[in-house]
Amino acid sequence: MAARKTTSKSKTRQTAETMAGKQRDISVSEFFAKNRHLLGFDNPRKALLTTVKEAVDNALDACEEAGILPDVEVRIEELSAPPSASKPGRYAVTITDNGPGIVRKQVENIFGRLLYGSKFHRMKMSRGQQGIGISAAGMYGLMTTGKPMVITTKPGKRKAAHHLELAMDTTKNKPEVTIDVETNDFPETSSGTGTRVRIEMEARYQRGKTSVEAYLEQTAIANPHAEITFIPPEKAAGGPALEVEEASTELSHTTELADRYVFPRAVEELPPETEEIKPHPYGVELGNFLRMLKSTNEKQLTGFFKNEFSRVPPAIVKDITSKATVKGGKTLTGQTYVSTVDHDAAERLYRALQDSKLRAPPTDCLAPIGVRQMLSGLLKGVKAEFYAASTRDPAVYRGNPFQIEAAIAFGGDLPGDESARVIRFANRVPLLYQQSACCSFKAVVETGWKNYSLSQPRGALPVGPLVIMVHMASVWVPFTSESKEAIADYDEIRKEMRLALQECGRKLGTYLRRRQKMRREGQRRDVFARYIAEIARSTAALTGEDEGRLLDALLEQAQARTAIADAELDEDGNFVKKEKAAEDDGVIIVDNDTRPSQVEAKSNGQAPKAAESNAGRGLFGDEEESVPVRRKKNGKKVGKKKRVSRK
Repeated sequence: MAARKTTSKSKTRQTAETMAGKQRDISVSEFFAKNRHLLGFDNPRKALLTTVKEAVDNALDACEEAGILPDVEVRIEELSAPPSASKPGRYAVTITDNGPGIVRKQVENIFGRLLYGSKFHRMKMSRGQQGIGISAAGMYGLMTTGKPMVITTKPGKRKAAHHLELAMDTTKNKPEVTIDVETNDFPETSSGTGTRVRIEMEARYQRGKTSVEAYLEQTAIANPHAEITFIPPEKAAGGPALEVEEASTELSHTTELADRYVFPRAVEELPPETEEIKPHPYGVELGNFLRMLKSTNEKQLTGFFKNEFSRVPPAIVKDITSKATVKGGKTLTGQTYVSTVDHDAAERLYRALQDSKLRAPPTDCLAPIGVRQMLSGLLKGVKAEFYAASTRDPAVYRGNPFQIEAAIAFGGDLPGDESARVIRFANRVPLLYQQSACCSFKAVVETGWKNYSLSQPRGALPVGPLVIMVHMASVWVPFTSESKEAIADYDEIRKEMRLALQECGRKLGTYLRRRQKMRREGQRRDVFARYIAEIARSTAALTGEDEGRLLDALLEQAQARTAIADAELDEDGNFVKKEKAAEDDGVIIVDNDTRPSQVEAKSNGQAPKAAESNAGRGLFGDEEESVPVRRKKNGKKVGKKKRVSRK
């Protein structure tokens, strides 16, 4: 049989040498340029929000570190309208702050390189963590419009501002500066210094729960010490110059002016300054421990454990080294030189360190919002009638200290027939996306809101006029992705969130039950008032007593029996002129002239427990027995005989 002829050409096979010739480095900017959805630039609408978010976060961090009360202006200009509803338009985003400014030699590194910053390696609470955000926003603008980022910064009051225009070389993760000049074109700020960033990009501007307005509103709630001015596209076109208004002593809410929205400052003090701490041993893995042993400047183990970690005193070092010493091996002590510790001894030291009982890490690295500041933020952002807040004691996850805070707003202008609104924060930054994947949302759903007189379907949010705020403060927030949109679900974190929410719920439940009791007593008084004149007239006719005197006596009795209806609740939800049951400064109640809504009275569709405790009470509070009784001469009660129907 003749051999079959091969008609197809044989493919050229790759060799090790040819494959090696195609391999090259991949810069981090090149990677994120292809995977920009990881940074929050999934679509044009979200890209606009992410750009504003990153710039505002940097501005607030810079102002707080410099000890300056932040004044931030966000301006969005529409350069070209979207050609259709499905296509983006072109916008220019400009953020101006009154921070300390940036020194000239650091400008291109901060704005033109990914993974460059001062916050990644330090154990200290801050909004930014990775050194990606603002430079990624500039990269997105360059990719979609081809226009460089424009930065103007003024680091000194008597110095000229630096004006730079730069683009990022994504293949090398390096900035390319095209314009670098000094200028006097910088707006006046309260500090005399500041930074202005302008980025052109393709985006879509829309209102809604995940819009720029929603982000700025929630940022103002979590940062009541900041004043934020927002100029949307419809107000940015040729509006009048901004004027500084005098501060008002009255309760401040978001103000809409002809040319801008103003989220006013609610408190005149900065958050407490945080301190940088060393890593806690419980949060260090074996590989990092070995790396720290090699890179430390300490000579002996005592100095290494004391200066490279937190909460490792000499007594613990002595216990660790004794446990890490094995028979027939080298004896380890606190005076052992670090350079003489081999791999096996280092691993034994690490295991002994993890098994030792250590104190929790220090918490001066955290700056929680605080109860009063949260209440001030909610007061200016949410129009309700009852506000409560709670701050938990610091806790630890994976060796990282964290602190949970919660606050609620109830009643007022909030819709009563919708699910509660949950606003989530991490290090004072609002989280607007991936709500169902966030630990904060899961903690709210797990909380039993029915115990606090609210309606709650199974496995869902409570229903009623309610806003729930949850904040996590930590040196390292465990986000689910680089876009920082949701908090990872750790058991320790969810437990603390649930406990904080339960504390706020108890305050709300106490308030609702007392308001319900006041309403019920008022209704009883109204019922009596309709018949009191007739009762007095009939009684006078039967007894011959003076009708006016009987009427006054009955009115006095009714007033005394229903005195709770005239009571007032203080800011802690307690009755005024009565001894407080417990000291609690985490509540604010806004006095309304109108009666509370029916949703508040019966928000769960049934009478609260306080109503059940008063079941069977008479018109003036006397006990009414469900079964009539008659008394014998010996004083014993005898129940009335029941009638039995015969068949």
